[in-house]
Amino acid sequence: MKCIIIDDEPLAREELQILINEVSKLEIIGDFSTARSALDFIQKNQVDLIFLDIQMPGISGLEFAEKIDGNTLIIFTTAYSKYAVKCFEFDALDYILKPVNSTRLKKAIDKAFTYSRLLSLNTAKSEIEEAGTEFLLIKAERRFYKVLFSDIRYIEGLKDYVIIHTHNQKLITAMNLKSVYQKLPCNLFIRVSKSYIVNFNYVISFDHYSIFVEEQEIPLGEVFKKDFFSRYSAGLLSGK
Repeated sequence: MKCIIIDDEPLAREELQILINEVSKLEIIGDFSTARSALDFIQKNQVDLIFLDIQMPGISGLEFAEKIDGNTLIIFTTAYSKYAVKCFEFDALDYILKPVNSTRLKKAIDKAFTYSRLLSLNTAKSEIEEAGTEFLLIKAERRFYKVLFSDIRYIEGLKDYVIIHTHNQKLITAMNLKSVYQKLPCNLFIRVSKSYIVNFNYVISFDHYSIFVEEQEIPLGEVFKKDFFSRYSAGLLSGK
C-alpha cells in the first residue's frame, strides 16, 4: 500500500515516518506540510492511505477529508481528542492521538491492510439475504453464512460497506449502516455513531466520548449519547 503523511510540523512528519517504517511495510511516497500541496499530489498519483493531521494552516485536515476520493483510507493523527467523533463522520479508518505510540500505530496500519484487502475482493462482497429472530443469513459468493446475533460484537460502517465483527471473523456487506440496523433486534443492538452499531452484551465500559466493546474503543456520537445512556441504564435496572 502506498501512503502519504500530511502534517504542518516537520518533526511530527519525521517521527511518523520512522515509526511507519519500523512497524509496517507501507510505502511512503510523500510527506506534506499543507493539505493544498497534498491535494495536488493526489490528483497525479495513486494514494491508498493518508496519515492526516487536523489543525493546519489553510485547509484543515477535516476540510481536506471532504475533498479526497472515497476509495482512499484516512488515519487521523492529532493532539486533540475532541475531534474523534467528527473524524469518523468522514469515514476515517482510525484516529490516533499524538504523541503516536508504535503499538497503537501498528494496530491502525494492520486495520488498513485488512480493509484494503476486503474492499478489493469483489467476489467476497456479501449480501444480507434474510434476518431471522436470532440470526442474519448472509450470502458470500455461492455460500450462505448463518450469523447469530449473539455472536456479533459490533458492526462498523466503512464508506459504501459495513463490516460485521464476530469473535472469529469479519464479514463485509455491500450495504449502508442504516439498512443493516433496521434488520437487527433493538433490544440487543444500538447505533452509537454515524459509523458504528454495538451489541449491548459486549459493552464492558464507556464514558461520554467512547464505548469499549471488549478491547475495541468505539466513538460515541453526540446525537446518539442520550439514547445510549437511557437504554443502557434501563437494561441494567431491568436486569437484562
